[in-house]
Amino acid sequence: MLGSSIDELLAPAPVTAEPVDEGTVELRQRLHASLQVDDAALTLLRDQLSSIRRLDRQLGAVIAHEEVCVKTNQVSALLDHSLPGRTREQLASLLSELHTLAGWQALDLGKTVQSWQHYEQAKRAARESGIEPFEIHTTAEQAFVLIDIGETRSAVDVLAATRRRAQAKSPKLLRAWLAAAHGEALAADDQRDESLRAFDAAFQSLPTDPYLEDGPYVALDNIHLARWRGHGLARTADPAAIATLTSALQDLHPTFTRAEVALRVDLATAYASAHDRDASQEEASKASFRAKSIGSIRQQRRIEGMLRAGST
Repeated sequence: MLGSSIDELLAPAPVTAEPVDEGTVELRQRLHASLQVDDAALTLLRDQLSSIRRLDRQLGAVIAHEEVCVKTNQVSALLDHSLPGRTREQLASLLSELHTLAGWQALDLGKTVQSWQHYEQAKRAARESGIEPFEIHTTAEQAFVLIDIGETRSAVDVLAATRRRAQAKSPKLLRAWLAAAHGEALAADDQRDESLRAFDAAFQSLPTDPYLEDGPYVALDNIHLARWRGHGLARTADPAAIATLTSALQDLHPTFTRAEVALRVDLATAYASAHDRDASQEEASKASFRAKSIGSIRQQRRIEGMLRAGST
C-alpha cells in the first residue's frame, strides 16, 4: 500500500546534517588564535616593532610604512578577538604604539588625513589598554599634525593640556618629551620666550638613563633634545640656533637619517636667517638629497618653502 518494503519502513530515519555556519567557524578560529597569545608571543611582536622602528629611522617611511600597516592589521585582529584580561591590555598598548608610529610615518609622507586617523586609532587602543601614559603620548604626538597644517595655537593648547595631565603618573622621560614637544609648538606659534622655558623644563626632566623607563617609546636624550631646541631657535630666527644645531649634528648617531634631514633643514633655515646664503644652500642641498632618498615629503616641502621664502 505504501509502495515500500518492510525493511525500508522500519529503518531509522536518515540523519540530516545541520548546515555549517562559516561565520561561526571563522569566529571560533579567530578566538582560538587570540587565546594562543602568551608572553613569548607578545615579546616577539614587540621585537618586530623595534625592528620596524630601526628600519624606519634609517631608511624612512617609504620602506617601513607598509610593513607597520601590515603589523597593525595583525595586532588589531588579535585584539578584536581577545578576551578581557592582561593579554588584551598588552595587545592594546602594542596596537597604540603601532598606530602612533604609522601616524608619524604618514605625516612624513605628506598624508595628513591618514596621519590624523592613525592617531585617532592609537588613542582608542591606548584607552583600551588602561595605561594612561600611552594615551597621553599619542594625543601629544597628534598635535604635530596640527602644527603642519598651520593650526599652531591649537597645537599649543593640546600639548599644554597633556603636560598638565602627565605630571602625576607619567614617566620622567615622557614628561621631558612632552615639554620639548610643547616647546616646538610654542616656537611654531612664535612664542619664543615660552618656547625656551619649555625646553629648559625638558632638560631638567630628562632622566639620567632615559631608556631604563617603562612607558610609550620616545627617542629622547641630550642630543635629540639639543636638536629639538635648535629647531625651536631656528623657527624664531634666534642666532644661537646655528651653534646648537651644528653641535647636535656632530653628535647625532648616523642611523637617525630622518632626524638628520630635519636637522639640516633647520640649519639651512638658521643660516638663511643669518644671511649666510651659501651655507644655507649647502645644507638645503644635503637635506634635499637625503629627504628624497627616504621619501620624506614633509621635509621636502619644508625645503621648498624655505627656498621660496629666500628668493622673495
